[in-house]
Amino acid sequence: MEEKTFKKYIILWLSQSVSGLGSSMTGFALVLWAYGQSHSAMSVSLMSFCNYVPYIFLSLFVGGFIDKHKKKTIMLLSDSIAAAGSLAVLAFLLMGCLEVWHIYAINAVAGITNAFQQPASAVATGRLVPKEKISNVSGMNSFSTNLIVVFSPMLAAFLLAAGGLPLILLIDLTSFAFAFCVLLFYITIPEQMQDNVYSSPFAGIAQGIDFLKKEKGIFYMMLTMALINFCSRLTYENILSPMILARSSGDSVALGIVNACMGAGGIIGGIIVSVKKESRHKATAIYVSAALSFLFGDLMMAVGKNVFWWSAAAVAASLPIPFIMANQNTILYQKIPAAMQGRVFAVRNAIQYSTIPAGIILGGWLADYVFEPFMASGNRLAGMLGTIAGDGAGSGMAVMFLCTGVCGFAMSILSLHNKKIQKLNDC
Repeated sequence: MEEKTFKKYIILWLSQSVSGLGSSMTGFALVLWAYGQSHSAMSVSLMSFCNYVPYIFLSLFVGGFIDKHKKKTIMLLSDSIAAAGSLAVLAFLLMGCLEVWHIYAINAVAGITNAFQQPASAVATGRLVPKEKISNVSGMNSFSTNLIVVFSPMLAAFLLAAGGLPLILLIDLTSFAFAFCVLLFYITIPEQMQDNVYSSPFAGIAQGIDFLKKEKGIFYMMLTMALINFCSRLTYENILSPMILARSSGDSVALGIVNACMGAGGIIGGIIVSVKKESRHKATAIYVSAALSFLFGDLMMAVGKNVFWWSAAAVAASLPIPFIMANQNTILYQKIPAAMQGRVFAVRNAIQYSTIPAGIILGGWLADYVFEPFMASGNRLAGMLGTIAGDGAGSGMAVMFLCTGVCGFAMSILSLHNKKIQKLNDC
């Protein structure tokens, strides 16, 4: 029986990956379109910001709803509403009235649907996949996600040249229809719903938090991952691209190579995780992987002066990420009772990803108004930092990578020595 449900999960994973490719191409094309309209990096940052904020806020309240209702229905409805957003963009575009604020509003709706879809999908994975294969499945997800990261910009650029934004939106909608039909007609998700256990969203939050009060190790893991997410979003979300463009005299080819290497590192890590045996010391693997990512990725990105070192740093930063996700997911699925997973995963999403919007906005502000002006000021400390990170345009952003590398490494090592987190190694 387990083998049969796992085979169905493989089909689900493949169909969702196809849909994810379509969505990623649309996202990339809309970033180019929005930047072309406004010529503002902040307008692009706000696209991500508008998506994350409703997602994080609603994640607190949806857990009980997910545990109480069919996961398949939630996923179908959430994906349908997100697809309606792409359809709305296409309609506005064809009518000649698409504006940047339309994309902000549609991204906010997508954030709302993600708040339901992601924890429902996480619970569905636990129903379809045997526990001994959870780590491998996390590797598969990392592989597909990073493969999409590598290929979606290239495919989107080709399709933009061939048929423009409407063609990409049509392909996105077609990929959605394919994944929707696979889920609707082929996938059966076993349910373990509990009726009348809680009466309101606030009760679901309370029960999720009560569980985390008893499982202090999981709670501390979520808090430390929130801090790690904050450090990574300060730089990689907003700063990486402008830093490389500034330090390479606007060489878009160099930027493309570095982004491709970032995806390639994730692909390699995903492949390794998907085929290797489950780690015996899962908590240690999480924080050692995070420490290595900050140490070799961020610090090498800071001191690198050419595309070779930036590319090596990109691989070093992204390759450990699948190990973090795989071991964290394994711990969560083993420690959280099946009937509680919706509530706890929803609270986890709210805690763990709550720092991302702040990192996205703060990173751009610090680069433009603090670090870049400071490195150009001629200050003595700026001169000392310049011997490490270089000088000229982009040096302030390089110093930001230096800071996140040191802070992220220290945070990961300190987290590893937390006694409650250490006990998670016994899972």
